[in-house]
This record gives sequence, C-alpha cells and structure tokens, in this order.
Amino acid sequence: MDPEMQSNLLALCAVDHVNWHVIAREAQHPSGLERLLRGDLAEKSKEARATQKLLAAADLDAARRRAAEEIRRGQEEVGAKLVTVLDDDYPANLRVIYNLPPFLFYRGRLEREDARSVAVVGTRDASDEGIDSARRMAERLAQHGVTVLSGLAKGIDTAAHEATLAQGGRTIAVLGTGILRCYPKENADLAERIVESGALVSQFWPTQPPTTYNFPRRNVVTSGMSQGTVVIEASKTSGAKMQARLALEHGKRVFLVSRLVTSQPWAQKYVADRGAIEITSVDDVLTRLRSPEEIEQLSAGRRQLHSSWPEPVDPRPQPAGFGDQLVMPQAAFQRRDAA
Repeated sequence: MDPEMQSNLLALCAVDHVNWHVIAREAQHPSGLERLLRGDLAEKSKEARATQKLLAAADLDAARRRAAEEIRRGQEEVGAKLVTVLDDDYPANLRVIYNLPPFLFYRGRLEREDARSVAVVGTRDASDEGIDSARRMAERLAQHGVTVLSGLAKGIDTAAHEATLAQGGRTIAVLGTGILRCYPKENADLAERIVESGALVSQFWPTQPPTTYNFPRRNVVTSGMSQGTVVIEASKTSGAKMQARLALEHGKRVFLVSRLVTSQPWAQKYVADRGAIEITSVDDVLTRLRSPEEIEQLSAGRRQLHSSWPEPVDPRPQPAGFGDQLVMPQAAFQRRDAA
C-alpha cells in the first residue's frame, strides 16, 4: 500500500469524534479515500452524516501531524507495523464485519493461515475448572493448526494464550490499549513471548491507555478476526458474554461449553433462541471451521461488493443465518434497525 494513502487514512481517523467504522467502510469504495478527504461520503446512515460534517470542518493538516506522530512512536518504540483496510493483507475475517476498524497496529506477524482462527474467551475471575477447560480447548485447537485469539486478560485469556504457546501454536492477543502498552502489566512477559511466534494487535492509537470503553471495542476485533468464539466461563455481565453477542451479530459462530450452558441462563437462551452451539469437545468446533481459502473468498466478495455498491444504504448486517454463519457480504447492507 502507498504510504501516502495510509497516512491520509489515519489523518481522517485523527479528526476528533469521527466514526472510524464509517471511515473504514467508505475508504473501501472506488475513490473512497479521495472522497473522504473532500468530506464527501456515499453512506447515508446517521453516523455517516455526522462524520461528513466533522470532516468538512476539519483541519486535516493538524490531523496528519497527530497521526504521523502516533505512527512514528509505534515504529520507533516497539517496532510496530501498520495494516489498513486499504491493504490486501488486512485480516480476511475482519473485513467481513460491518464495524471493522480502519487500521491495526501490530507486533509480530499476521499470516494468511490466521484466517483459520478461533477466539477462546471468558472471565478474569476464572475457576480452576474453567482454567483447565480453556487450556484443553486451546491445546487441541493449536494441535490442529488453528490460530487461537484472546484478549491478554487475566484468567481464561491468559490460560488460552499460555496453552497455545506450550503446544508451539500461533496465538494472537487483541489489546484493549495502544500497542505501546501492556494491560495487565503482569502479562508483559507473556506478551513478548506471543510476539515471537504470533502477534499483538491493537485497533487504537499506539499511545492509547486502558479505559473502560476500550474493552468492548477490543471485543469487536477479537470476534471479527476469528471464525468463531468459544466462551469457557462468563456471567451475564461478563465481557465474554458481550463478545458472544457481537459474534452472533457479525454472523460468526458462537460455541458455549456445556458446563457454561448448564450453569448460566443467558447461555441457555443463546443456545435455544440465538443459534449458539453447545459443545462438549474441540471436535464440535473443528468440524465447523472454514479453510483460509474460503475465508479469503468471503473477504474478496466484501471488497467486490464495495466496488459495485457505490452508495450503500446501511452497513449493518441482518441477524446471522445460523446454517452457514459468517454472513455473506451481500447481507451487509440490509438492516435498518439500530445496532
């Protein structure tokens, strides 16, 4: 990708209060980046109209300086790399969701095979049985060449990352902070070990500190980068339950371990009414995964859709059709109700 195009995209994101998801969607249209720089958006959603007004009044030179400083710090301080929605190597799974981030900073490597990936998530305050369950799930996924995603948090996330590394597998930690930071600090060593064979990924500016609103946004990317989410342990107020909801909205598969379904009414409802899948073994997950080639076809279809739909009505998808999951790109512009 032309560095100038990347710079322009990030400058747009540096304008205060713009909607980054709108920018990511618009930028993929033919001449979309040029139109954004002029403050001319094709999308007609409420969020797009608000973003258009902000861009029209923006000081883009100041925004470019801010974005350039963030890029410089990421590169110089931790060797962070940058991938944007304009780039061919933007994660294929992530491109098919409606609320995709316009860019990712990352350390380590992002690989084509990461399209065959599953998120393993759960509570920070995990029981011993939950930790064991997360380890077994991650180990078996790694043994079958599946990239394991999680959020670097204490509890279930840490167990999933550690177990994957112990098997020599690939794991990706999706951060709730900028790439310059590690949260929680006690996982700094784990983060460095992940970089050696997998990746740390952040959708935020490199200097972004941890805040309460970062972590729901982190869950969006953790869901989006995977084919599905396995929830090990989670209460009705857990961030892992939120990720399960997001994954269903993304058209991804949601796998709930049997012990969770037995103990949590929300999990029972998700299985009965929303299409989540109760699982008893890793085979229940493996048999439902698609190959990297299939995912790339879906991702290419989304890019083609942007080329052939220059004026989308609304980017939000229909609730998932649970037969195929991973909503086909054509569903991306159908729903009019609130997200």
